[in-house]
Amino acid sequence: MNPFEGKRILLGVTGSVAAYKAVDLASKLTQAGAEVDVLLTEAATRFVAPISFQSVTGRTAHTDAELWGAEAHVLHVNLGRPADLLLIAPVTANTIAKLALGLADNLLSLTALSARCPLMIAPAMDGGMFASPTNQANLQMLIARGAIVAGPEEGHLASGLSAKGRMTEPAELLDRVRHLLSRGGPLRGRKVVVTAGGTQEPIDPVRVLTNRSSGKQGFALGQAALDAGADVVLVAGPSALATPFGARRIDVRAAAGMGKAVLAEAANADALIMAAAVADFRPSHSAAQKIKKDTSLDAIHLERTEDILMEVSLEKAKSGHPQVTIGFCAETEDLEKNALKKLGAKRLDLIVANEIGEPTSGFESDTNRVTIFAADGSSHNLPMMDKYRVAEAVIERLIALLPPMPEKP
Repeated sequence: MNPFEGKRILLGVTGSVAAYKAVDLASKLTQAGAEVDVLLTEAATRFVAPISFQSVTGRTAHTDAELWGAEAHVLHVNLGRPADLLLIAPVTANTIAKLALGLADNLLSLTALSARCPLMIAPAMDGGMFASPTNQANLQMLIARGAIVAGPEEGHLASGLSAKGRMTEPAELLDRVRHLLSRGGPLRGRKVVVTAGGTQEPIDPVRVLTNRSSGKQGFALGQAALDAGADVVLVAGPSALATPFGARRIDVRAAAGMGKAVLAEAANADALIMAAAVADFRPSHSAAQKIKKDTSLDAIHLERTEDILMEVSLEKAKSGHPQVTIGFCAETEDLEKNALKKLGAKRLDLIVANEIGEPTSGFESDTNRVTIFAADGSSHNLPMMDKYRVAEAVIERLIALLPPMPEKP
């Protein structure tokens, strides 16, 4: 499910001081699995040498000098026709104008006219240049034709001013490209709801009952579903983890809020993956004011929280949505017995179970060792692996369980 695998990306680099960032971007795209062909304008070569790109991509970096070579009449076609994406980062106001007007006076602009793939640009220029009416009009022309504009960002510029004009960082551009390339995956057109993290049940305005869930496995599932082409809704308990690019995130705090969000989103979802560690109990009464240390407090009385998966099961019986429901369970003993009990009681299609006794498996760790149990009686033990690999294994099974998409009339 690697969206970069086998993809050909044209990386255009124009004459901006931010051109040095493009070397890092080319390296990241190559490491992700893409074949990257770099095209530098004459001005770009004044900031960074072609050999820098060749060193990180293992492929020829093309310049305008090749327009006058033996294959000049077809080079732009040979580059543009098989490309899956043309990404120009950084792109200057000059090149934006050329693209908007259809000018073709260098290798990059010639190739842009020849290419039939999506175009993404990452502007980098002084704030006044970016905000100028002419540049904005040119950008709007490109957007109207389907171009994707990434950035620019606010920050310190080469002029010494602070304004909107900094090129979007390579790591963020990589995420944007990843999402764009994934849209044709096996889950395209499918809505997948993923829950992640723990919940916090208030004792008073300061203290909560919670658990050790970091949300790492749930966020990895969200990313894997995106990589397979899904439209992802991520319902997350309190977490500082970055939202996978392209996911719609709903932040919740307590089990009641998570239940409300899940039921609303699952009503028209194709799949629900309930990876969150939802509290089973909450204080039956939450104090309005902070409980002082010298206060006599003999006990905290608890009540059960909503059983979200059971409520989803009841709604699914009436509406048919979500079509596939996947649960998670973390156990300290009797893994198979407890997992199968939950699988049947909640009418799940799959349950992913892990014993949390190992320091490298379960809460807070970057790896997990799980067993996947299916409603048909089958099971599959996975070795210790990083949580994204676990997520990929779960998404592969989800793809196999979903019925075919209805044909459009």
